[in-house]
Amino acid sequence: MDVNALLYSIFTSNVSNFCLLWVKTHNKMKKNYLFVAASLGLAQLVLLSTAAHAQDTTRALNDVVVTASRSPKKLSDIGRVVTVITAADISHAQGKSLPELLNTVPGITFSGAENAPGISSSVFLRGASTGNALILIDGFPVNNAASIDNSYDLNAFPLDQIDHIEILKGTGSTLYGSDAVSGVINIITKHPKENGLKSNVQLAGGTYNTFNEAYGLNGRLNNTGIAVNLSNSDSRGFPAATDTTGKAGFKNDGFHLRSANVNLNQQVSQKFTLNGNLQTSYTSGDLPYGAFADDKNYTYNNTFVFGGIGGKLLLPKGTLLVNLSQNNVDNNFNELPSTENFSTTQIVKNSGRITNLESVFNYNLDKYLDITSGAGYKYSNTTQYSLFNEPGYTPPASVITPGTANNSVASVFTSLFFKADIFHMELGGRYNHHSKYGDNFTYTINPSVILFDRLKIFGTAASAFKTPTLYQLFSQYGNINLKPETTTSYEAGFDWQIIKNALSFNTVFYRNNTNSVIYFFTETTSPFASLYKNGEFQKDRGYESEIKYNADKLTATAYIAYVTGTLTDATGITTNNLFRRPQHTAGANVYYQFCKGFSAGLNYKYTGDRTDENFNTFPTTIVTLKHYNLVDSHLQYEVNKHIGLFADLKNIFDAKYTDWLGYNTRGFNFMAGIRYKIN
Repeated sequence: MDVNALLYSIFTSNVSNFCLLWVKTHNKMKKNYLFVAASLGLAQLVLLSTAAHAQDTTRALNDVVVTASRSPKKLSDIGRVVTVITAADISHAQGKSLPELLNTVPGITFSGAENAPGISSSVFLRGASTGNALILIDGFPVNNAASIDNSYDLNAFPLDQIDHIEILKGTGSTLYGSDAVSGVINIITKHPKENGLKSNVQLAGGTYNTFNEAYGLNGRLNNTGIAVNLSNSDSRGFPAATDTTGKAGFKNDGFHLRSANVNLNQQVSQKFTLNGNLQTSYTSGDLPYGAFADDKNYTYNNTFVFGGIGGKLLLPKGTLLVNLSQNNVDNNFNELPSTENFSTTQIVKNSGRITNLESVFNYNLDKYLDITSGAGYKYSNTTQYSLFNEPGYTPPASVITPGTANNSVASVFTSLFFKADIFHMELGGRYNHHSKYGDNFTYTINPSVILFDRLKIFGTAASAFKTPTLYQLFSQYGNINLKPETTTSYEAGFDWQIIKNALSFNTVFYRNNTNSVIYFFTETTSPFASLYKNGEFQKDRGYESEIKYNADKLTATAYIAYVTGTLTDATGITTNNLFRRPQHTAGANVYYQFCKGFSAGLNYKYTGDRTDENFNTFPTTIVTLKHYNLVDSHLQYEVNKHIGLFADLKNIFDAKYTDWLGYNTRGFNFMAGIRYKIN
């Protein structure tokens, strides 16, 4: 009997038994037992019948990624968990938003992704709070220096401008600095590819009077590369807040997005290339007064501008990259008095500016050792104005004036990558000097081994940090003496290519311990002063398992994930604080090419029970939100080489569920459209 077939038979049997056992032992998932069991059984049957036709199309250990090491490396050479959302995956998700797509990745909960269009959403990676997953655009950090937690709004990034996405799970502060605590999400936009200019147009429409238009121009003219992508999206939406009476006539909360992305590169010589990029978005829309509360006169508009210029020099055995980027965010909220908001007036105008200069040096020292080293300087500043008035309560405006709220971080880092036969090791460190709190250091120790050219076993011990935000330092609640949150992370796991380049199975266990967590403190006696402090302690742990398969016409994945965590406050009281984050998630994706031109897929996700805070009670109470199941489908038909049709059907069983207490979620909805390649 063929060894591959024997291993495959043993594996599929064990995996099915493992998945069935896992489902059985979690009472909260009983309703999903038949669905998941049937799906896994069907997947096993399909795999057995098509294994002989597998091609080199799946994520394999010899695939190359850049996010985990800041240089192109095979997955077999790095002992980290990296998920790649490919260009094909993105093509099969047209009709979704970026948060909706990321919500299908194991270990990620994009809370609020199914709320009304444009309403803020929060990305939770491995249970860590929002702001602890670093967002990159083409390898460079993007933050909102005007926000409380520095998080970047991914509702402002159109999916049609993205080529692929690399997601590094686990701490990445040694190579990327602050905020890369639970992982790194690297959004790689569309760059120039083939010779000659080619353009395309995409038009789509769907539920909630939603319409999307996109235009792309891509190609190379001699030594100059050009990629331009323009996007427009409008939706009348639906009431964002929940009307408990069903008779209050809450308004529809609309959303509008205008976005442009430009990538240019110039081949100056065989060894030197200049590149420039610009990504800008403008979003506007309507907001409710809050949970369970409408507001006829609450609107917002936000502007995002990210741009950079850099150069790449090819060296005899490596590369030198130098880049300068600017990241500006302007947030404006305007709430006028109305009967729904108790005659409240609220005006917020916040601006954040981040300038980032960085150089990265990659070099092969010999056949066993190569180095990634770099230096960076980041300067951040913000101006803010917030006015809140209601009858009987007219406090003065909260103002951060220009020039008063800024900081800078200078850093140097080095990681050594060693490989000899089956053994690989990353050993790295980063030194940071912050203009307000001083110095700190992070490290990474990451050994791995490759057995039988198919099984990668790895472990990581690393540290990470998150600097205090400008709001936490300089607002009316600010504390200039804040220190960074520091995290120690441990993980261990394996990645097994059961059938090489066709079937893989990976599992990872992790634990994160965070000290000096920043929290909001209020005096219990007069004058009830409030400010941010260090002092809480966060502990998270969990695991993720995923099986993937690719053949000529079939791709299929299934996964389970678990995370739990506790927060110990400054008084030593321990509480569960994973608000809006489920302990248990599971999912499956199947995509099949039925015939020439026509393909279709199904996506399933189970989201377990979560807790949320009910601020409409005094004191605040904790509410359990029930688990739910979502099933989506995507249909795609290529009429010819110029014309393609697609339809994205979401929540096709019209599940009723709550993601945020007091806010509505989408029932059955769809987007359908046409793509036309002009030349």
